[in-house]
Amino acid sequence: MRIISGKYRGRTIIPPRNLRARPTTDFAKENLFNVLNNLVDFEELDILDLFSGTGSISYEFASRGARSVTSVEVNSVHHNFIRQTARDLKFENFYAVKANAFLYLKSCTKKFDLIFSDAPYDLEGSEEVIELVLSRDLLKEDGFLIFEHSKDKKFETHPNFWQSRSYGSVQFSFFKKAVSYTHL
Repeated sequence: MRIISGKYRGRTIIPPRNLRARPTTDFAKENLFNVLNNLVDFEELDILDLFSGTGSISYEFASRGARSVTSVEVNSVHHNFIRQTARDLKFENFYAVKANAFLYLKSCTKKFDLIFSDAPYDLEGSEEVIELVLSRDLLKEDGFLIFEHSKDKKFETHPNFWQSRSYGSVQFSFFKKAVSYTHL
């Protein structure tokens, strides 16, 4: 696993063998961040990374200078690895949170510019993240959610669906919060 760009570009991070996470492939991650380069100014972003696993996505945002990165992972071994790696890289404004992602969303009061979710593909009900983020209004104005999933899930009919990207077996669906219009 490597950091693609930013301050730590090219840095290889080797997770211990007891980590059972499936990190987003470097190919998919690189393409996703190429898309994001055209959409956002990383230094202006407050990021929430759910189901962080190895922390790969969190490190990428932190390396690119995100204003803050909150990395949520329930597994103790994974959480400790993320926390230690962030400390070793001296990331500032990096918050490793040991929590169940669904419970975290239900109690979260902070708003984020970008929320990334990479639940295990076989996790029953993983798409509940989409509804929790949107119903709890956790996105800032112009914020969006990126939901990573397998090819067998489709979200094009969701009212907040914005776009999707496909890289091999990895799918990213983007959701935006609904804009409310008032009549003058």
